[in-house]
Amino acid sequence: MAALHAIPLFLLKVSLMAHKFHYGGQALIEGVMMRGPHDVGMAVWRPDGELETSHKSVPSLYTGRLRTLPIFRGILVLLETLILGTQALLYSAEKAATGEDGEEMPKSALVLAVTISLGFGVLLFFVVPLLISRSLDAFIVSDFVSNLLEGVLRMAIFVVYIKLITLMPDIKRVFAYHGAEHRVINAYEAGSPLTPEAVRGFSTSHSRCGTSFLFVVLVVSIVVLALLGRPSIWVSIALRVVLLPLIAATSYEFIKWSADRQDNPVVRAMSVPGLWLQRLVTRPPDDSQVEAAIAALKEVLEEAPAEPVVA
Repeated sequence: MAALHAIPLFLLKVSLMAHKFHYGGQALIEGVMMRGPHDVGMAVWRPDGELETSHKSVPSLYTGRLRTLPIFRGILVLLETLILGTQALLYSAEKAATGEDGEEMPKSALVLAVTISLGFGVLLFFVVPLLISRSLDAFIVSDFVSNLLEGVLRMAIFVVYIKLITLMPDIKRVFAYHGAEHRVINAYEAGSPLTPEAVRGFSTSHSRCGTSFLFVVLVVSIVVLALLGRPSIWVSIALRVVLLPLIAATSYEFIKWSADRQDNPVVRAMSVPGLWLQRLVTRPPDDSQVEAAIAALKEVLEEAPAEPVVA
């Protein structure tokens, strides 16, 4: 369950460049969620073979004034992805298993689930690499080398973690829905008809993917944490927890800036590592998975905001 909770943290992507809203989405259990300017649309295959669609409004917290401010908007995106993403995953799991709505998860239980997911991520990707690198302090005399080693370990653990969860059949299907989500977004942004046949030729990678965001987080964390030297182990752990929102917000600003500049060869080259990592978390989808992604996107394309909404 921890793996499934970790998925939404990095699969949801929504941003606005200039005056154009950039749609993004997230893979679900047997379905896809898409985020529009005001609503979230979902399409999930039920056990009886019916594709059920639904949508709900996004709370004003995620669309208000703070969403226009650099850094603050990155923190809001992180919260939105965790909370709305977890809710959507639980909803899709219930629909895919029974075809019916279960009781809505109490807010206290949702907060606990999100806290556990975030805690698991911090422990695995930040605390464990720190403890391993510090265990080698007797052989390392440079703070820079120690922090660099920690960063390399963090990336290695991330890649191994993804490779391990891809061994789970259910996760492979989620990654195929992730590929469907990317293909549909790419087709929509290219002005292509939203049909399974027209979408097939588009890439399963996308510059705004949460996996690329994760890669940037790992790189930015190396730079930021290298500036802190090597304080005591408990201070180091506390700093990694406290600074994570700032690191994530800064990384979001880079992804937001670079996503609309992919025609620049330098920016495109900087995006290559993140696009490579996406190969680990996407699979070529079948037509039914693409159909779910199309249906979810159409749920939010029906919105017609009078003014651009900053995401």
